[in-house]
Amino acid sequence: MTLLEVDHLTKHFGGLVAVDDLSFSVDEGEIVGLIGPNGSGKTTVFNCIMSTYIASEGEIRFDGEDVTSEKTHGVVNHGLSRVSQESNPINLLSVGGNIKLFMLPNSFLACALPDAVLARRSDGGPGVVDHAERVGLEDKIEETPDSLPHADVRRLEIAKALATDPDMLLLDEPFAGMNQAEIRTLSEQIEQFREDGISMVVVDHNMRGLMQLVDRVVVISSGQKLAEGPPEEIVENQDVQDAYLAGEHGGI
Repeated sequence: MTLLEVDHLTKHFGGLVAVDDLSFSVDEGEIVGLIGPNGSGKTTVFNCIMSTYIASEGEIRFDGEDVTSEKTHGVVNHGLSRVSQESNPINLLSVGGNIKLFMLPNSFLACALPDAVLARRSDGGPGVVDHAERVGLEDKIEETPDSLPHADVRRLEIAKALATDPDMLLLDEPFAGMNQAEIRTLSEQIEQFREDGISMVVVDHNMRGLMQLVDRVVVISSGQKLAEGPPEEIVENQDVQDAYLAGEHGGI
């Protein structure tokens, strides 16, 4: 069953076309990689899906419903959650406090944090410790984020997203700044999210870690779809290799 449908998505910033007539879909239980050289439009796609940016053209459907014009908290209410490139914990709160903040209802947060993207779609369910355990932070509940190593701060961002009870996670550069051991650990945790019923779209420049994780890859360049297919085909695709060699990555 198709869960996310991006249909002819276009995003203009004045005369700049950041995303150009892009279409792709993600099925339930699937992990899809979204890759491309720097500046290709990957983060803009995530911003449009989450309604951080309003699409100039096209339609975004999630679980059969049109969410193109929803506000961000409404998109989260539908079951989508995002982990951004930047880590933004509140260092005045503990790890547990940061996670708990994302379990609060929108009725409270609309007043306290008008720009927040938080939601709790059902009563009950997992608690703070449960979400911390899913990313290996159960022993650091009382610590503050500024005392954590980089990899744990990134895992905290994922725990915060999990606390919104999503059906799909958009993960933007989850492996950035991690060593190979940390990438392997996080990949195993991400695989467990899939076992728990969460589908995912992952953007990352660590091609080795990404290709080992995903079922399918969508490649964009200059905002347009360049290729789509299983990882082993994408790695051998000459157009994809040319696009990366023309950029700053030196190949995939």
